[in-house]
Amino acid sequence: MFLKKIKVMTVFGTRPEAIKMAPLVLALKKNKNFEALTVVTAQHREMLDQVLKTFNIRPDYDLNIMHANQTLGEITANVLKLLNKVLEKEQPDIVLVHGDTTTTFAAGVSAFYQKIPLGHVEAGLRTWNKYSPYPEEMNRQMTDVLSDLYFAPTKQSKKNLLREGHAEKKIFVTGNTAIDALNETIRDNYRHETLKKIDPQHKIVLLTMHRRENQGDPMKDVFLAVREVLQSHPDVDVIYPMHLNPKVRKIAREVLGNFERVHLIEPLDVVDFHNLSAKSYFIMTDSGGVQEEAPALGKPVLVLRDTTERPEGVTAGTLKLIGTEFDDVKKEMEKLLDDQAAYTEMSEANNPYGDGHAAERIIESLNYFFGNQKKRPVDFQ
Repeated sequence: MFLKKIKVMTVFGTRPEAIKMAPLVLALKKNKNFEALTVVTAQHREMLDQVLKTFNIRPDYDLNIMHANQTLGEITANVLKLLNKVLEKEQPDIVLVHGDTTTTFAAGVSAFYQKIPLGHVEAGLRTWNKYSPYPEEMNRQMTDVLSDLYFAPTKQSKKNLLREGHAEKKIFVTGNTAIDALNETIRDNYRHETLKKIDPQHKIVLLTMHRRENQGDPMKDVFLAVREVLQSHPDVDVIYPMHLNPKVRKIAREVLGNFERVHLIEPLDVVDFHNLSAKSYFIMTDSGGVQEEAPALGKPVLVLRDTTERPEGVTAGTLKLIGTEFDDVKKEMEKLLDDQAAYTEMSEANNPYGDGHAAERIIESLNYFFGNQKKRPVDFQ
C-alpha cells in the first residue's frame, strides 16, 4: 500500500501550548509518514523559548510577534498577517493548533482563509461562559467552529463537541498530551536552589496565578489568605513562580514580598515546574494545564477560579474549585494542611486526563483521516 506523505504544520505561541505540543512535534518528526513543519508566533517570547530549548525543538518559522503591552487585537492581527505568508508558501495538508490561546484562534482563521484543513488538539473544553476564562473560552469555541479534525482529551470533551453539532466521525478521544510531556521531564534526582532554602520537613505549596480576570482584588485576596495561613502553619512554605506580567508581579511583591516562607521566583522552565510540582504537598492555580498535570503526580489542586473547562478532575475528586474569596481560600488551604483524610482522598483520586500516549493516538488519527490507515484508532478510555 502506498502511503501518502502528509505535510503537517504545527502552530503555537505560548509556554503552555509549547509544553503540550512538544510531544506531538517530536513524534511527527520521527514518523516517516509525515513532513513536519513547526511555526511559533512567540506570543510569549521568553517563556516559549525555555520550552523549545528543553525539548530541543527548532522552529522552521518564528513570527516573533511579541512586544510590550500587546493587546489581544494586536496579537490576532499580527498572527494573521505573518502566518498567511507562511501558509501561502508551504501549503501544508493540515494545520494543527492547540487549546485556547489567541495564537490558536488566529492561526485557525489563517488556515480557513487559505482553505487548509485545521486540526484542534485539546478540542472541546468548555465552561459555556464566554468571559470565563477570558479570552480562552471563546478562542477555543471559535477554533472548534473552524476545525476539520478534533482531538478531544476526554469523553466529556467529545460530548461537548457533539452537543454543538460537530460530526462524531471527525472527533478522536486521545487523552491529553500534557501527560505525555511529564514522561520526558520528571527526574528522580531533581534538585533546585529554592529547595535548599526550605526545611526538608516542611510542606511545600506550589502557587501559580496570572489570569486576566484574577488580576487586581481577586489576586490580592488570595495572597492575603496565603499569608494568614502561613502565619498559623510554621511548617509550610509557598513557592510562587511569578508571571512576567508587571501587574501580577506588583501585587505579589506588595503582599508576599517580605514574608519569610514565601519564595517569589522567576518563571520556571517546564522541567523545573514539573519537578517542583512533584515535590509539592498540593498546588494552587488558576492555570488550565496544571489541572491536568497535577493529578498524574498525585497532587491535590485548589483551583483559583469559579469555573473550569476541566470538570473531569472535579468529578474524580483531584481538583476543587475554590474561587478567590479570602475566607474560601483560607478554609480550603487549612483543610488540606490539617485534615489528613481530606488530603488523602484528593491525592489518591484517579487521573482522568491521559496515559502518556496521546501523541501516538493523534498520529494514528491523522493517518486514518488521510487514508494511510484503514482502521479507526481506538479512543482513550
